[in-house]
Amino acid sequence: MKTARYFILPCLALLLFIYACETEKSSIDLQSGKLIKISGCMELKSIVIGEDTADSLSCIEYSYDAENKKLLLKHINAGFNCCPEKIYGDVGFVDDSVIIQESEKDGLCDCNCLYNLEFELTGISKKAYVVCLIEPYAGDQEEIAIRIDLTENTQGSYCVVRKGYPWGLNNQ
Repeated sequence: MKTARYFILPCLALLLFIYACETEKSSIDLQSGKLIKISGCMELKSIVIGEDTADSLSCIEYSYDAENKKLLLKHINAGFNCCPEKIYGDVGFVDDSVIIQESEKDGLCDCNCLYNLEFELTGISKKAYVVCLIEPYAGDQEEIAIRIDLTENTQGSYCVVRKGYPWGLNNQ
């Protein structure tokens, strides 16, 4: 009986250790995303600072860090109210799709302008994804939906033309 006790206790300890390691590994692989940076309103700033992206474009740039399983997404020229109380970027995952729903709370001014938003996604494997941005002021204009294959390119960009206000004010 004593021999069985000395055998069972180490086995239980080993099983507990394996379970703890597997639990820790699976929590690292969970996908999550958050809005990490919002620029100020870029009203006429693209002319002053020589911004590379025309204000008639809404773009997404991405870069992937395979070692840390992080995908950085930058939405260039996101349209919002000139003085929102708060800007939101909710990130959701459905299979191999990333859906980013942008919104604002209480647009307090009677004007709109462009912002740059940066998102950080973690737990991202090196494979193909579809990234969709849902913009509050894009209306029926072309949506930003891009397929990125991180096995082929770890960085890139995609733009759509925007013709409605607040886009294109400096190109008229």
